Amino acid sequence: MGGSTGSAGSADSAGAGELQRRLGVPDAVVIGLGSMIGAGVFAALAPAAAAAGSALLLGLALAAVVAFCNATSSARLAARYPASGGTYVYGRERLGDFWGYLAGWAFIVGKTASCAAMALTVGSYVWPGQAHAVAVAAVVALTAVNYGGVQKSAWLTRTIVAVVLAVLAAVVFAALTSGKADPVRLDIGDDASFTGVLQAAGLLFFAFAGYARIATLGEEVRDPGRTIPRAVPLALGITLVVYAAVAVATLLVLGPQQLAQAPAPLSDAVRAAGAGWLAPAVRAGAAIAALGSLLALILGVSRTTLAMARDRHLPHALAAVHPKFKVPHRAELVVGAVVAALAATADVRGAIGFSSFGVLAYYALANASAWTLSPTEGAPPRLIPAVGLAGCLVLALALPLTSVISGAAVLACGAAAYGVRRTLPARRQRGS
Repeated sequence: MGGSTGSAGSADSAGAGELQRRLGVPDAVVIGLGSMIGAGVFAALAPAAAAAGSALLLGLALAAVVAFCNATSSARLAARYPASGGTYVYGRERLGDFWGYLAGWAFIVGKTASCAAMALTVGSYVWPGQAHAVAVAAVVALTAVNYGGVQKSAWLTRTIVAVVLAVLAAVVFAALTSGKADPVRLDIGDDASFTGVLQAAGLLFFAFAGYARIATLGEEVRDPGRTIPRAVPLALGITLVVYAAVAVATLLVLGPQQLAQAPAPLSDAVRAAGAGWLAPAVRAGAAIAALGSLLALILGVSRTTLAMARDRHLPHALAAVHPKFKVPHRAELVVGAVVAALAATADVRGAIGFSSFGVLAYYALANASAWTLSPTEGAPPRLIPAVGLAGCLVLALALPLTSVISGAAVLACGAAAYGVRRTLPARRQRGS
């Protein structure tokens, strides 16, 4: 059950097939923030309000509770297994090869769809008439940045996070100081329902899920046993404060009904607050935020691809690490090519629901893995993985039916592929 914890390594050296440990707590927190404080806060509030109505904040709170449980379980596991791959590694070590594979499959498929959604968000804000072309260009550019090394990615992410936080602070300030802000709009009315709150939480969870990037970088952080457990809750806590402030501010000036119908909620909020001059900055901030999310998402998907390729669940050629840049360069190029193809053809709204289902399945397995940890292995309190596992399953099933059906079908296809891959060698061996 336990498996190897891996070697800490040095900050400046690595073996030929290993990644370099260069990131400290601040860099890891920033990468997590870059994944979470992204396009979700600019886009997810409207569909969540349409689902939960005036109970939007309850949906946000529920999503935060599930995210906290997932983050705690992931942090304890990442400290125990500081290697690239996240729950793919944890599931393999704690639950068995199949469950680790299924977690990795859910992550790669779900987050690849999320990458396409973020790229298309960039395109829709930068040049709506050529959204697909801009999306593809963004994927190509950020894949090149990631190829140059994780330190460059962390530096760019830090810049993006600073810009986005400044824009969100301006939106919150404009709304809260406006004469249009009405506290009555925060009251929970008859439009609220338990099912609506669950669906809103599932949609908002899409925006919280970026703390997994910290865990998937377990092979590139210094002193992972200390860095990861500190970085994950810090990144999640900062994100929750930001999301809550933005949600309250937009509700105060728009109300749940108007927010649900808003195509660009934060732009509409600043206009309703009488600060229309901020709208261009909000549009720019949304595009920059989506770029930050896309950067970190490509980083995380490529690292999980690397881990699965090392174990030959994916083509072993993808396990190559660049001798100079110390990045999984083939995995990054393949992931970038697939995301670019999706960005050229996909629809952003369908991608979000599909991605949410895959990510919730991934974290359900993370919580199941954390349940098996012993106290000497840094196990969290039992309630945390139990609530996290149940929460992930409930929120996944509460998503729109098309997302549930398509997500379950893709997971089933992945499971079938695993079975075929394990069966064929056995048949060859019996026939020889």
